[in-house]
Amino acid sequence: MVFDAIPAIASELALAPDRVAAVLRLEAEGGTVPFIARYRKEATGGLDETRIRAILERRAYLEDLGKRREAIRESIAAQGKLTPELLAALDACRTKTELEDFYLPFRPKRKTRASMARERGLGPLAERILAQPRIGDPEREAAPFVDPARDVPDGAAALAGARDIVAEAMAERADLRALARETFSRQGTLVSKVVKKKVAGGTPTRFEDYYDYSEPVTRIPSHRFLAVRRGEKEGVLSVGVEAPEDGLIASLLRGMGHRPGTPFSEHLREAVRDGFARLLAPAVEKDVLADLKERSDRAAVEVFASNLRDLLLAAPLGGKPVLGVDPGFRTGGKCAALDGTGRLLAHGTIHPFEPRRADEAARAVRDLVATHRPAAIAVGNGTAGRETMDFLREALGPAGPEAPLLVSVNEAGASVYSASDAAREEFPDLDLTVRGAISIARRLMDPLAELVKIEPKALGVGQYQHDVDQGLLAAKLDEVVESCVNLVGVEVNTASAALLARVAGLRPSVALSIVAHRSARGPFRGRRELLDVAGLGPRAFEQAAGFLRIRGASNPLDASAVHPERYGLVAEIAKDLGVGLAELVGNADLAGRIDARRYVRADAGEPTLRDIVSELAKPGRDPRESFTAPSFRDDVRKIEDVRPGMTFTGVVTNVAAFGAFVDIGVHQDGLVHVSELADRYVRDPHEVVRAGQRLPVTVLAVDVPRRRISLSAERRGATETQP
Repeated sequence: MVFDAIPAIASELALAPDRVAAVLRLEAEGGTVPFIARYRKEATGGLDETRIRAILERRAYLEDLGKRREAIRESIAAQGKLTPELLAALDACRTKTELEDFYLPFRPKRKTRASMARERGLGPLAERILAQPRIGDPEREAAPFVDPARDVPDGAAALAGARDIVAEAMAERADLRALARETFSRQGTLVSKVVKKKVAGGTPTRFEDYYDYSEPVTRIPSHRFLAVRRGEKEGVLSVGVEAPEDGLIASLLRGMGHRPGTPFSEHLREAVRDGFARLLAPAVEKDVLADLKERSDRAAVEVFASNLRDLLLAAPLGGKPVLGVDPGFRTGGKCAALDGTGRLLAHGTIHPFEPRRADEAARAVRDLVATHRPAAIAVGNGTAGRETMDFLREALGPAGPEAPLLVSVNEAGASVYSASDAAREEFPDLDLTVRGAISIARRLMDPLAELVKIEPKALGVGQYQHDVDQGLLAAKLDEVVESCVNLVGVEVNTASAALLARVAGLRPSVALSIVAHRSARGPFRGRRELLDVAGLGPRAFEQAAGFLRIRGASNPLDASAVHPERYGLVAEIAKDLGVGLAELVGNADLAGRIDARRYVRADAGEPTLRDIVSELAKPGRDPRESFTAPSFRDDVRKIEDVRPGMTFTGVVTNVAAFGAFVDIGVHQDGLVHVSELADRYVRDPHEVVRAGQRLPVTVLAVDVPRRRISLSAERRGATETQP
């Protein structure tokens, strides 16, 4: 890392240099982001995960910048062209774009029109054009360069070659490239046109809105740009950036020292126009499109990340028995009964939609409920989901006080888990669909614990996820999963290896070792026993221990977020209060009597003490909301039943930059456009809705052939209400 990285990062992120230095030092010592944010607040000044990650990302960028700068320095030096002035200019570059612009004139090139002109000896004539002398005669001065043997048959050819040299020189000037790039970025317009041969014969496409489309580069939102790019990728659209050319060329001419009315004036003008059209504009257009793509990727990834976070932190039903059902018409519904820990008790298949087997299916369901007493029945919301819910209501009869709750569960990604190595390892003898029923049941019990087993991209909460930078997407989603898992905490004695692997400091191999140790020796009785696990050393223990819970341990702090390094401090507090540790932990009244300032010391300041006091009041508190089951209208089952004016209480399935998709129970999500989300201006839909939220909506319009439902969350003009 370059010497000035800390002040550079501090300046860019508006942070104190000592906080930046602390984050970088802790990370270099093996600290993970969740650990640093939670347990090293004194060192960082209380920086949260977002700002800590921003520091680390910026550090990585500066390191890459430094490596590229050194490679460029070595290349120019090898050419024998490195001067003190060039070295100073190179060190002054602060972005990768600036570096590449600086290096362009020195970059080894394939043969160009300018390089061939130089080989023909036309460099001095090009210098005359660049000098813009007040006296001279271009045709007479070109005569000495005429040489048919060198492919310069006349003076016109000599001047043309000289202009090629000037055009390339102009296009490679870093300051002029920056000027052109800024003009395209600030004043440019993204334009897309239909490729007519792709729609010959009137063939419809998904990109009809963009057949003749334009929007300022500064205003185009991520989702529209990615849609245009997808259309271009599929060959339906041609895409480019247009900018005010005349004004830009005038600025380029001034930058090249143009002197109107002088002998070589028109040659410079022609060279600049040619260089702009042939070299500079295409390069800058490519850069601007690349910047737009990066900007759009980051915006789309942030939307995906926000939705994923909401999905992972959805309210859990908790450790109660559940019957999971993976519905199906032809193949029947697969049922899986699980106990409160998620252990499979029984499974089977019912065929409620075959007339001769419907009674048999009803009896089978009643037997499963009577035998295993599930607190809830989780039904996948895919094909046959609503019909299966109706069947179960009828089969179970009038609801009594102990009747299981019927819950429609989003089954996105369940089939991915069913075919995964983890599912095959846990249930090698079960059919994929039975594994799917297990996954559906478990994601109702604890969405976070189950969904971490599935690749986030398979969960259906993003847009254009296959069009964005896959490395950027994967890294961001991993951050979200890590953050959510460590926010909630993990019960060591019941967690899967997939969940444990997401705990700060634990590698997948160590997670597997924890599960193997647990299986061989029984449940862990305290956090310190984790040090007996193969591969889990003191450093990993330090990072992970505070996020791991062991309920029923001899030390009650083992079930809390208090880090073992602070157990001695808590024991001191309990002694001063005159109570035992077990009496203090979980006693909000006693915790309220603690004077945190009294226990401040060098390694435990007020932020840490406040966290400890809060945790003592409510140890191991789950930050997620309480579970509330969604419900849909019984009189509307398919899109053909939906009418404008109807109202529903739906479930938000996905939030995009332009609005929110809502499941209203008809196998086709409706869209609440951002303009219909509230009675006020909403800049970002995430301000008012989140994935998994129950949302009252009113139907504005229905397009059955195109499978589109337009909704409003403002409840304006409703004529029919939900019963």
